[in-house]
Amino acid sequence: MREHLERRARATGKGKNWIINEALRHYLAVDCDPETVAEARRQSLLASASDVLEEEDWTDAADLEQWRNQ
Repeated sequence: MREHLERRARATGKGKNWIINEALRHYLAVDCDPETVAEARRQSLLASASDVLEEEDWTDAADLEQWRNQ
């Protein structure tokens, strides 16, 4: 999946985080649970706060604690 993401980023000229955010937006448009949308937005803002995330693994900066507890 990572290779596919990297190929898509190169092909579109968009960053990997942008592609991930767009995928989440499309996914969440189907299931518009307000809590899920709010959490996705919080995660998106957290991930986009760092300029170096395009070069690093985005999971390094992700807040995964809530997902581990569920």
